[in-house]
Amino acid sequence: MSEAKEKTKAYKPPKQKLTKTYLKRYWQLYALLALPLIYLAVFKYLPMRYIILAFKEYKLNMPLRDMPWANVRGETDVFKYFKQAFGNVDFKRALWNTLKLNLLDLIMGFPAPIIFALILNELCFKRFKKVVQTIAYMPHFLSWVIIASLCSQLFAPTDGLINSLITQLGGESIPFLDDPAHWVGTYVGAGVWQSFGWGSIIYLAAIAGINTELYEAASVDGAGRFRKMWHITLPGIKPTIVVLLIMNLGYIMGGGFERPWAMKNNLVIEVAEVISTYVYKVGIQGLKISLTTAVGLFQSVVGLFFLLAANTISRKLGERGIW
Repeated sequence: MSEAKEKTKAYKPPKQKLTKTYLKRYWQLYALLALPLIYLAVFKYLPMRYIILAFKEYKLNMPLRDMPWANVRGETDVFKYFKQAFGNVDFKRALWNTLKLNLLDLIMGFPAPIIFALILNELCFKRFKKVVQTIAYMPHFLSWVIIASLCSQLFAPTDGLINSLITQLGGESIPFLDDPAHWVGTYVGAGVWQSFGWGSIIYLAAIAGINTELYEAASVDGAGRFRKMWHITLPGIKPTIVVLLIMNLGYIMGGGFERPWAMKNNLVIEVAEVISTYVYKVGIQGLKISLTTAVGLFQSVVGLFFLLAANTISRKLGERGIW
């Protein structure tokens, strides 16, 4: 009798049966997951086959497989368009501007949601906290066309609200949108303003997961709010900070198209031209598809390198990376 019981306890259903049972129980979750997977496959992975255009001569009336390889004076040179890009002054300027603006965004914009989340966490009045959160989230839902028009109304050199106040107080008008140095500051500031509220949601969620007993024990030991923030809250959200930092480093060569396109003007074109606007002008307006595909491929490879390097460094320092 005891042997039969031991055999019954030792029996485990086959893995295939367990998988079928699991899928039968949770099939709704996999059905919901199917939609984003289809989106990724159609809009992210299928277009990857056109990466080969960076190494071919683009012909509008030819299928992709029949297009000839890039050549110079009849001799095959698949890196022709990469060489053209790096020999182009406009591309070099766009590359430098992309790195500079994204680094400034990272330096100024990355700590902003963390600081804002820490401050919100210390607020005692729940109603006031909700109002502040709502106001801070709102800019995220505005398009960059609207934000750029707001900036032009506020920071215009002659009739802008800010400069009007400055001149009425006896100061001199500041060329926020006309001078390259001031434009960079306005660009970065607008980016921080637009994203810090929405970015704080993740950190607030991470703070909510910290064990409250730690704060109670710190209070018993006589720790004040700043000490609790420094020794409990920040270490508690440190893994989240590291993961988001790694992901942001992956976009160091990226950046959206709407923001620089909406905020730039001819007076600051030397600092406002970035890779995304360069690709639009040269590739879409100039129909140099192979050249801009090469630029996009270079941009993606560099972004991937930054992502892998940041993840490797974080793992070696003992932090949890993305994988």
